[in-house]
Amino acid sequence: MKGLRLYKIEKLCSTTATELLFARPGTAPSGVPGDAVKSHSAMAWPWRAVWRVNTRRNADVAQFLISVPKKRLRHAVDRVTMRRRCREAYRLSRHLLPQSSRLDIAFIYVGDSLTPYDRTAASMTRLLGRMAATVAPSSPPAHDETDSAGNK
Repeated sequence: MKGLRLYKIEKLCSTTATELLFARPGTAPSGVPGDAVKSHSAMAWPWRAVWRVNTRRNADVAQFLISVPKKRLRHAVDRVTMRRRCREAYRLSRHLLPQSSRLDIAFIYVGDSLTPYDRTAASMTRLLGRMAATVAPSSPPAHDETDSAGNK
């Protein structure tokens, strides 16, 4: 995918994927092996992120959902505003994730009042950086210091 726009394929709509994302280890939905449930989470106020690698998906793209609970923000206008701010921050920061990452991501709002966009953007950058660190291999491959002739 090219450009900075959000595509429909990036929207997490699958109920099975969402259940797996929030399932406790060892309790998988029917038809899914129990070892497939391995979710990670991180907190960067005012957002919490939960993610897992989805190996069953065909597309090499990260899919996400946004949850702003009514308990935290009572007015629908405020909930929509925070969802828009989160979506925009993700759209501009998703380049921090590896290109071929098959991630399922849930962003959950944990603040108790409307927060400015710059705080949301900073939080999103920290969360995506943590996701990239867990998805990427722990150590880069060792480079062999040889020239084109094979000499060291």
